[in-house]
Amino acid sequence: MARRISIFGATGSIGQNTIDLIARARDDYDVVALTGAGNIAQLAQDATDLNAQVAVTAHDHLLEDLRLALSGTGIDAAAGQQAIKEAAGRPVDWAMSAIIGAAGLAPGVEILKQGATLALANKESLVCAGKLILETAAANDAHILPVDSEHSAIFQALIGEDIDAVERIIITASGGAFRDWPLDQLADATLAQASSHPNWDMGQRITIDSASMFNKAMEVIETREYFGIAPEKIEVLIHPQSMIHALVGFKDGALMAHIGPSDMRHAIGFALHHPHRRSLPVERLDLAKIGNFEFRAPDDVRWPALRLARDVMARGGMSGAVFNAAKEIALDGFIEGRLQFPQMAEVVEEVLDGLIMDTGLIDATMTLDNVAQVDHLARQTAKAVIKKRAG
Repeated sequence: MARRISIFGATGSIGQNTIDLIARARDDYDVVALTGAGNIAQLAQDATDLNAQVAVTAHDHLLEDLRLALSGTGIDAAAGQQAIKEAAGRPVDWAMSAIIGAAGLAPGVEILKQGATLALANKESLVCAGKLILETAAANDAHILPVDSEHSAIFQALIGEDIDAVERIIITASGGAFRDWPLDQLADATLAQASSHPNWDMGQRITIDSASMFNKAMEVIETREYFGIAPEKIEVLIHPQSMIHALVGFKDGALMAHIGPSDMRHAIGFALHHPHRRSLPVERLDLAKIGNFEFRAPDDVRWPALRLARDVMARGGMSGAVFNAAKEIALDGFIEGRLQFPQMAEVVEEVLDGLIMDTGLIDATMTLDNVAQVDHLARQTAKAVIKKRAG
């Protein structure tokens, strides 16, 4: 019987890589829903090729464009956040959560409520509402499989192991576009330079987040939430080759490393086929040709996002939602030319310092509504901080 699957964020890099794998074994899958944002042509083409039941764009004003593109296919067209949430309620066996940003949280919760397997590539879900996500999964006998290459690597290294035997978890980072830049030149970094990753082919926002290490800061928080490991046991190493994705250290001194090519289809394929391993169209590494792996300690001066992640984990509650929202607005500020590259971290820190002291806000019961309220307040605060700096 074909597995029923949906892909949320189908037109992004994770979504497209997922579709690539599905298309190679088309008869194994019954595609229920595909969602995207502004790339209507791609969304409609994928929905048609995969014979999806419904295609949804996040943008209400693009609904007629989507309907026109799907005319004659018999595929339902819908638009808006409510439509995405409703699509997430359609019964499936497996769903990919690859929507970028806090917008991916609500559909992820809906998928878990039906007891499906959630392949989680949306970092914000665990950063903003890890407790809510994990409790929803447990209450509905649903499963969450990590799709970030680092967390997939940790997950695989822990198969058959006792989490109590883990002494440390090391997640690696390429260092992004500016890992070797002189610190005094970072303020002059351009959008084009920050949008070019040395190893990975990703979207613009996550590529910039890689250069600032905000993506790695998010992954540190995700590691704490998903694996329940103490923050002081989580380490970050700069590994320019991006081939060792994570290492797990055990109390007997052993380190178990996950090594693979810089290709997201590996982590996606592992989640898609779990608990089985199937052949994947990824490069087979020639270790003799590679020769050496390089490691170095991260610099908190170059990448203050890592220090801010530690502050968030120490505070707990919904401080992760503040962190993520402020980061997204600061990133907008850099993309729009209103902030210099190092100023993104400065804005996030100012927002955290301003809101994290509000214990009534941060420690409120973690519900979707409360997370949304914290997210909104943090975004408004970040916008005010940026406006003040510009004025």
